[in-house]
Amino acid sequence: MAGIEVAEIQALPAPLRVPLTDLDAVPRWQQAQADLITDPEELRRLLQLEHLPWADSGFPLRVPRDYVARMQPGDAADPLLRQVLNSREELAEVAGFTTDPLAEAVHTPVPGVLHKYHGRVLLVVTGACAVHCRYCFRRHFPYQEHLPTRDRLDEALAWLAEQTDVSEVILSGGDPLSLSDRRFGQLLERLAALPHLRRLRVHSRLPLVIHGRVTDALLAQLGDPRWRSVLVLHANHAHELSPQLADEVAALRRVGVTVLNQAVLLRGVNDSVAAQEQLAMSLFDHGVLPYYLHQLDAVAGAAHFAVPDADAVALHEALRARLSGYLLPRLVRELPGDHSKTPVAAGCG
Repeated sequence: MAGIEVAEIQALPAPLRVPLTDLDAVPRWQQAQADLITDPEELRRLLQLEHLPWADSGFPLRVPRDYVARMQPGDAADPLLRQVLNSREELAEVAGFTTDPLAEAVHTPVPGVLHKYHGRVLLVVTGACAVHCRYCFRRHFPYQEHLPTRDRLDEALAWLAEQTDVSEVILSGGDPLSLSDRRFGQLLERLAALPHLRRLRVHSRLPLVIHGRVTDALLAQLGDPRWRSVLVLHANHAHELSPQLADEVAALRRVGVTVLNQAVLLRGVNDSVAAQEQLAMSLFDHGVLPYYLHQLDAVAGAAHFAVPDADAVALHEALRARLSGYLLPRLVRELPGDHSKTPVAAGCG
């Protein structure tokens, strides 16, 4: 690979990408990440939806073929398709929906570091994602200002070394598991050298959208006894879960990794009692514990996914009557300046 990773290739503009060679030496999941569908016309053709409208909103399509294989051909309302296909609805300008809905810019002490909550720090470790979710709250994030170049990473880790009250580091992006095992492992080694870090949390959709990301190397890295690891998946619909995922979660749990799920409540995707009940039960069947159900972050281009608070609370109360307590995710939202997630309760808004 001549020193460049597949994820790095995909993060470059198309004219700067280099052809992949010696694919036999590249793990299958990385090959899949390098062969994403990026043309809406190809996606519509594969799903027999040639007449389905789409629009160029400036946030390009990226979706793995593994993920597309779980979509229902001919169904324009498929909940997985709705999460990834560029929609004309994204072009609407809606009051209150901004490019930085969580005011992350004011919580950045050094590039690539977000410090909003006591005792934990988030590192933006890559701008690459295997899938572009249309509701992504970082769809306008200035990644070029935060990507971990060698100097920026040195600065971030030097800053983190001084924050001895921080015990948990959260890896985010982009998707941190889009990094190769080698690069991911190198990062973890540097973090593990900071003795006050006792917990590692990784947020990722990659194991959901591409099969095979949970490699032996990743299991060894996350199972490192120097800290306790948490993997937070971002599944929004039961159709995103696969038998392969169940095997991978079982392997993660065997090495001591806690696996949680954080979903976003999305109109037209999972805003029904049936969809949420099926998601919670399927997650548990796959070894994953439902954790949060997020109200949508008010990011520009995603207003069509918003569910009113009153409807969200009514849905959550209906789920409370149907699910065991350990299957009921907490209904929350994130507000700029708050010191934790904020519960969404009756009478809010």
